[in-house]
Amino acid sequence: MKQQAPVKLWTWQYIIIIIMTFLFFLSLQALMGGFPAFVGEITHDPAKGGLMTTSFMLAAIFTRPFIGIFMHKLNMKATLIVTLLFVLITIGLSFGRATFSILVMLRILQGISFGIISTLFATFATNLIPSARIGEGIGYFGMATSLGTTFGPMIALSMLHSYSFNKLLTVMLFVTLLTAAGSFFIKNNQGAPAAKPVPDKSLLEFAFDKRAFLPCLLVALFYITFSGIVNFIDGLGAANHFGGKVSVFFLIVAGMMVFTRPFSGKIYDRFGHIFLIYPASVCGIIGLILLAFTHSFAMLSAAAIFYGIAYGIMQPTFQAWAVSRVTPEKKGTANAMSLSFMDLGMAIGAGTLGNVAVEIGYNATYGLSSFLIFLLVFLYMAFSLTNKTKKEQLNQSA
Repeated sequence: MKQQAPVKLWTWQYIIIIIMTFLFFLSLQALMGGFPAFVGEITHDPAKGGLMTTSFMLAAIFTRPFIGIFMHKLNMKATLIVTLLFVLITIGLSFGRATFSILVMLRILQGISFGIISTLFATFATNLIPSARIGEGIGYFGMATSLGTTFGPMIALSMLHSYSFNKLLTVMLFVTLLTAAGSFFIKNNQGAPAAKPVPDKSLLEFAFDKRAFLPCLLVALFYITFSGIVNFIDGLGAANHFGGKVSVFFLIVAGMMVFTRPFSGKIYDRFGHIFLIYPASVCGIIGLILLAFTHSFAMLSAAAIFYGIAYGIMQPTFQAWAVSRVTPEKKGTANAMSLSFMDLGMAIGAGTLGNVAVEIGYNATYGLSSFLIFLLVFLYMAFSLTNKTKKEQLNQSA
């Protein structure tokens, strides 16, 4: 009997998408870490710093449904390149600005661009990933986004402690320019399913698929806690006199991510998400509780190990689950939903946890945010039990 050849994942196009995605997320997430720290310093108000992230994320959230609707009508490559050039302009306009209202407006424009570009990269990737290796493929794609998301704030905080905000803008302008140059090598709409004419569908039906809702909701809950990490870990470091060493937290998280992603994707493809969500949740809760009691660099490092394991597993698992629950022509919708809910979590976290930190302090804020992961586990468990009951009833009636 002839053995079936393994389905190829690492094509040249997939590798380009991974590299460009990493560079793009590195740039935008460095700015996400840099803008709140810079604005918080010049205004002496952490809530205003958090508003820089909230405005950015809300702009991305409102943009994504529209890019999901028009995805099949667009020249994806041309849209990607033009939007990246627009990002370059907005970064250039940020130099030397200290007016809060202007900075918020620039963040909104960058958020719109982020919503478009991140959805395009995700759709390019999922169109290239074989269905039999969806967990593994999205795992590696998610590693690119997560490494960029993790290294970005780390670089931002390190540079802001040693150099000026304008130096950070210069470096990220160059990284975005590299992303734009590399995007010329992406092939347009490769592997995309044929678009079906659906003139009767409403805006909501184009932009939303209820089958992807639960994994998207759960990833939003987790990303509220991650927003607290990105936006306020520098405040925790300052309160505990860690100085620039606090950026090592992101380095450890990145290391844990690289360690977990290769096997977590394979576990997803072989056994499903249930074998990943529970252990990741436990690690996330431990990491946040350790942050709540952190007054030494050793405990900060231990918190980063546990939280890094959770982060390395959660994001790609929920995204792969969302994409696998929809029909092939709705992959763009599922990707847009997944990314929008991540952004929603980031926006809620930045907008609320900053105010909480003012009232109760940074350490207590992280302890409080661990209850969001308890809620995540509860909702996931309720879904699993309901799903199991439905399957048993179907088997009995068959």
